[in-house]
Amino acid sequence: MSTNSSIQGSITHINWSESLNQLAQKFGPRTFASDGADEFLTFNELNTFAHVLASVLNEKGIKSAEPVASLLPNHLDAIWITYGIKLNGAAEVPLSFNSTTDELMWCADVAKFKWIITYENKRSQLTQLGFGVLSIEELRAEIDLQIKTVAAAVKVLPSVKSEDWGRILFTSGTTGKPKGVVYSHQRRWIAEQMLKASMPFVPQKGSKLLLMTPFVHGASLMTFAWADFGAEVVLLSGVDLPKITPLLESEALQYIFAPPTVLGKLIQGHEGRVFKGVKCIFTGTQPLSKGLYDKALQMFGPVVRVTYGKSECVNPITVLSPEQTHDFYQTKTLPAGACVGWPQTGVEMKIVPHSEADALEEEGDEEELKQGEIYLRAPQMSCFLLNPQGVIEHEHEGWHATGDLGYFDDKGRLMLTGRIADVIKTGGYRVNPDEIELLLAGSVQWDTVSITSLPSEYWGEVIIAVAEGVGAEWTLEVSTRLSALSKYKQPRILLDVKALPRNPQGKISRKKVRELVLSRYELLDGPYPTVQLLAGNKA
Repeated sequence: MSTNSSIQGSITHINWSESLNQLAQKFGPRTFASDGADEFLTFNELNTFAHVLASVLNEKGIKSAEPVASLLPNHLDAIWITYGIKLNGAAEVPLSFNSTTDELMWCADVAKFKWIITYENKRSQLTQLGFGVLSIEELRAEIDLQIKTVAAAVKVLPSVKSEDWGRILFTSGTTGKPKGVVYSHQRRWIAEQMLKASMPFVPQKGSKLLLMTPFVHGASLMTFAWADFGAEVVLLSGVDLPKITPLLESEALQYIFAPPTVLGKLIQGHEGRVFKGVKCIFTGTQPLSKGLYDKALQMFGPVVRVTYGKSECVNPITVLSPEQTHDFYQTKTLPAGACVGWPQTGVEMKIVPHSEADALEEEGDEEELKQGEIYLRAPQMSCFLLNPQGVIEHEHEGWHATGDLGYFDDKGRLMLTGRIADVIKTGGYRVNPDEIELLLAGSVQWDTVSITSLPSEYWGEVIIAVAEGVGAEWTLEVSTRLSALSKYKQPRILLDVKALPRNPQGKISRKKVRELVLSRYELLDGPYPTVQLLAGNKA
């Protein structure tokens, strides 16, 4: 399987194997990754383990560009597995470890993989579904055997064709079934170089980066960049405070990768404390509220760096350095939207008026009048998308229609204002729920409120605010904050639930929030809508 892209450049082959072997020669016994406590992976071990896996895949007849899936939690095993698949030249398909059977079968139908690398306790289930299984346990047995019987030097494997499929990610599926996102080996390589080039510093020996998000997406990209500098990553499964707190207290962590959902939990777990050892917090994927930034500033100082990335075009698309982030959030009156900075070198962006974005309400402010759908193209962008029927090409001349709404401010910074699919149409107006969520941030734990809507014959859609475990007292503060919004943007119904539904990356799904509400409540429609519990449900 090869790409049909016209952006191929002069690179025809990439030798992942030689590059990794050189890292082992340079950094050898140095720790590359740990779990923050008891488990460690050295550069030598990474090199050996990955090469053994690549050899096993070769013996199984798995050829370059053939999709091979991994089904692993956030564990050090996930790191050498991703390297091993890459060395073989196969197209890595990282799957969420908590995937349901239906989700696994959907991904297989899209990406067409036949083999899954996972743990032995998953074998029975997966073989019954028709997959070939390579278990971590049998791979480790092969590693032990080869270490005992083969010379210490790793045999460098052949280069892979740069145009062959190298990785297939999946979109979050918040607006429909997840699509496969195909990257060639060349675009994987370019993405890694651009990520390193955009770093605000050069990691050194002893530089530790904390990773807490699913390894299948952003955490793995940061890992690849960190490896090339000989620095160390600490890979955890979520916000594991017993492991994180001692590292922060001893100033052993200098860098943290934490999207806003994760950053909020980290701050909540250390409320009132100050940590001086952290030099940079990498954040993105969701809007960063002023309230959350202020809390991060008090705890860590002005070290937050904002980026914009997508499954279809990985970081860096735009970047806002820590200094620029701090300057933005010190602005007396913040403009509409979330600032994610300036496009990086090689990234092209444009704002295309959406078919319905031209019919903005008369009260619309200047930012709304300039907004539209964000289009981009970049050398690190995916080649195309996949669904079960086959390839979905990007737009004309290689542009990707992101589905995100935004505008460029007078300084040329990209401001995100929401998703086209999330725009609520109520009483003849169009409302971006992100704007309301950013306003409410700080009235509860910042990431525990979701703005969505219910279908209404009277209004078209009724805006509702659904919070997680806040209690009735929340409504008083919310009402005060909402008064800053135009009347038509204010939620008409406020609800409290025990837990909001999230995707594997921790992002709240508005679609599932709406489904949750409709499963428990009936809308009493009209000019003053309200809801009542359905029979069998408790408040």
